[in-house]
Amino acid sequence: MRTNSLAMVADIGGTNARFALTDLAAPQPQLLQQQSLRNAEFASLQHAAEHYLAQVGAKPGRAAIAVACPVGSDEIRLTNRAWSFSRRELQRRLQLERLHLLNDFGAVAWAVPALADGDLVTLHGAHDAPLSGPVSVLGPGTGLGVAMLVGDAARGWQVVETEGGHVSFAALGDEEQAIARWMTAKFGRVSNERLLCGAGLSHIDGALAAGDDLSSALDARAQFRDPAAIVEAALDGHDLIARRTLARFCAVLGSVAGDAALIHGARTVMIAGGIVPRFLPFLRSSAFRERFLAKGRFAAWLESVTIRVITHPNPGLLGAAMALRAATRDDAGAATAAQRSSA
Repeated sequence: MRTNSLAMVADIGGTNARFALTDLAAPQPQLLQQQSLRNAEFASLQHAAEHYLAQVGAKPGRAAIAVACPVGSDEIRLTNRAWSFSRRELQRRLQLERLHLLNDFGAVAWAVPALADGDLVTLHGAHDAPLSGPVSVLGPGTGLGVAMLVGDAARGWQVVETEGGHVSFAALGDEEQAIARWMTAKFGRVSNERLLCGAGLSHIDGALAAGDDLSSALDARAQFRDPAAIVEAALDGHDLIARRTLARFCAVLGSVAGDAALIHGARTVMIAGGIVPRFLPFLRSSAFRERFLAKGRFAAWLESVTIRVITHPNPGLLGAAMALRAATRDDAGAATAAQRSSA
């Protein structure tokens, strides 16, 4: 099927490629015929997109694709997946009139104004507090995404895409300093993303199990526990290393979220990603809040910041649809202005 208003939206992470269709003429963004594909089963983004479109029998004229990497050039290279492509070539191959690319957490930020109450869990602040910008949007998944939402409902929202997940990790206390030494031995440089992602859980677990012994960090053949197994063992309560791992993960997330709020001047912090919703009660009882506020003279300022967790199953797809609608409106406005100037 092909209609002028039909578009494809996609959210391409390091592990999964999620796709849906959306009707740009509908009053509100809707996600139709959603599918999630495993990246490992496809040689490229183009092959995954072609497979999806063949499955749903669609030939959209426009697409918005959110990718886990910077999108400022024609050549796009995913940070945590060995996929690369040319923006122009992908548009030609998929026979699209318009291809809009955005960062994956930029897409999550675009989704925030469209989220319903049931798509959010409030960690701190009033449940019914109106959305107030600037909004820091961050969260661990295959990597650590960070973006900022500015504006308001009356004037319109805009998204600032960042690579804030790659700033340097600031260790606090003996345990984090030991983890930092282990990760420095393994990676050379330790960013926040090295800890706050799925693989980061595995590496924190490995570092805590190793103690002062750095041999596992230097051994390329060393095997580490699966992050889902670590979370399960931590919640079960009988595995001390797993509980220390998850507790440290939550503490570091609190520090990073507080830093992001200060950098952005945020009045709201939204935590997204596929990891945190799995252990919300643990997060509430952890040192997350303490570390979020542990910013010296600005602890009182951070007290008033609302913190929420996004539980919507596919905020990246919803945000891609929102971004494409905004880009389509901008295109229409530019075309109208051009017609007036030539009249």
